[in-house]
Amino acid sequence: MDKLELNFKPYYEDKYVTIVHGDCEQMLKWFSNNSASLVLTDPPYGCGFDTWDTLHSFDWLTECRRISPLTFVISGTTHLQDYPKANWVACWARPGSVQRAGGGGFSHWEPILIYGKNPLDVDCKVFSANTEDSGFNHPCPKPLKVLKWLISGSKTDGVILDPFMGSGTTLRAAKDLNRKSIGIEINEAYCEVAAKRCQQEVMELGI
Repeated sequence: MDKLELNFKPYYEDKYVTIVHGDCEQMLKWFSNNSASLVLTDPPYGCGFDTWDTLHSFDWLTECRRISPLTFVISGTTHLQDYPKANWVACWARPGSVQRAGGGGFSHWEPILIYGKNPLDVDCKVFSANTEDSGFNHPCPKPLKVLKWLISGSKTDGVILDPFMGSGTTLRAAKDLNRKSIGIEINEAYCEVAAKRCQQEVMELGI
């Protein structure tokens, strides 16, 4: 699938990127089985944003697993045990992080739940806690290099789907790697941020 066939105009679209403004629990129903090669997402948590966030409903995850044979979910440590059992758990380590852990002290790692066969040659990598996303007004950004590592390590070559797009880090990483991607985001302000971020031409490959 080169892109999602929608019956309405996407919020933003170019050769590599399609951005959809809407609720992913509804929008995911538009996708047919195995229509994406990778789902890569970093869902918000702990903010009471919607029913799936407060009641831990994972209907969206069921849909993602229907849509793609491989799903990566970057999970906060405080909600790791709430998720359905994954086939594997990887992580990215961030020495020097000043993010507080729930039990006290600082959290220097973040889990990545893998649903499907684990394709990663190395299931833990170290990245700086610094992020290129600081200028995009997102409360919990991830470094671009983390997303590039996961995309490259997935060993897939089809469309990448991010149902919780946020400021568009997954889409930007995919575009830099010459990969097509689709992002869904319920907050229109973030759609605008992601669109502006993705308007840049493809950058040099690398992770």
